[in-house]
Amino acid sequence: MRMSVIGCGYLGAVHAAAMASIGHDVVGIDVDERKVAALGAGTAPFFEPQLSELLAEGRASGRLRFSSRMADAAGAKVHFLAVGTPQLPGGHAADLRSVDAAIEGLLPHLRPDDVVAGKSTVPVGTAARLATRVSDSGATVVWNPEFLREGWAVHDTLAPDRIVVGADPDAAGAHAVDVLRDVYATAVEAGTPFLVTDLATAELVKGAANAFLATKISFINAMAEIAEASGADVGLLADALGHDSRIGRRYLGAGIGFGGGCLPKDIRAFAARAEELGRGEAVGFLHEVDAINLRRRERAVRLVVDALGGLVFGRRIAVLGAAFKPFSDDIRDSPALDVAVRLRGLGADVVVTDPAALDNAAAAHPQLGYARDRDDALREADAVVIVTEWDEYRRDLSPEHAGGLVRGRIIVDGRNCLDAAAWRAAGWQYHGMGRR
Repeated sequence: MRMSVIGCGYLGAVHAAAMASIGHDVVGIDVDERKVAALGAGTAPFFEPQLSELLAEGRASGRLRFSSRMADAAGAKVHFLAVGTPQLPGGHAADLRSVDAAIEGLLPHLRPDDVVAGKSTVPVGTAARLATRVSDSGATVVWNPEFLREGWAVHDTLAPDRIVVGADPDAAGAHAVDVLRDVYATAVEAGTPFLVTDLATAELVKGAANAFLATKISFINAMAEIAEASGADVGLLADALGHDSRIGRRYLGAGIGFGGGCLPKDIRAFAARAEELGRGEAVGFLHEVDAINLRRRERAVRLVVDALGGLVFGRRIAVLGAAFKPFSDDIRDSPALDVAVRLRGLGADVVVTDPAALDNAAAAHPQLGYARDRDDALREADAVVIVTEWDEYRRDLSPEHAGGLVRGRIIVDGRNCLDAAAWRAAGWQYHGMGRR
């Protein structure tokens, strides 16, 4: 099937490449000509495992191309809307200007029976508004939210755990749902649930999923605060809770909290939209979820300061990690960089290292020191902080090896990803988040 993907950031570029890999004829469209040139040359402009291979495959097959001209979307049967919806400057609501601009640019090129499939995370009610806007063209709007995890985006696109399509309950909506079922035929035939809802429910699914995930993460971090005050161990607590089939162990890892370009801004936008609908009290707890998350960054900094006896100025601190999560170079609202910047603000000599995100970090925070090699960052450090749980730090770094490089054997495990007993046995002063 011929399709366009409008917006080629993390979501759109992966979606375009993945759709081409399963046999569709795809054009990706973006206003950033440098990004278009890179993608067209088969180069991923950001770090995402397996994406470069898919881009090269799509380019070689002739099924994938990229353009900065909206006119190149003409003739596609399905137009996926994958533009960004960042947080509004000075507010918490979602900024929909890129969504509206994309629809305005697409309108002249729509034909009757075309399907506009929204994938961007938007406030509930947006799809109905856009459907009215495109109705004169004869095209149909459906909403098809994404549930991608950065670092696993290719896998999650090709083998999703569910496909949600929201549509109006009329003949045009039913036809559009059938078109989307054909788009995802490979996944549907493999047993992926294909859920059909109304437009509003499809929009709410993504916001509700992120709100629940953020709440679960902040819940265990709130328990870490109680554990620290009482002498309990939040890791053992999480293990015990995880055996309850109603709760489960996933995302009950206490640490410095979540970040990235989705979860923080999405829960704020979700709460802002609830306020607009007159139901702000229903999600008032999300404000505390956000506050708990931000407090954990402060707690990690305090652990470093206390471990150094309150004398931080001029001390060399190795910060292991810059991306907000492993297998990504995304530094948007990164807890790792937040901790690094706070320590630098206290006068520490901070040296950051990361396998993928170093260039992005250096561009955003030139006041920090950087080392491409992990061991160079560790050398002569007075303290070490693990803030992104890359395998290079949590699995491949031994306490004995690190001990031969540093000046002071102090380590703050901001992700609770290390074997505390092993590090202590090697002579390290180990500090975890909510761990004894």
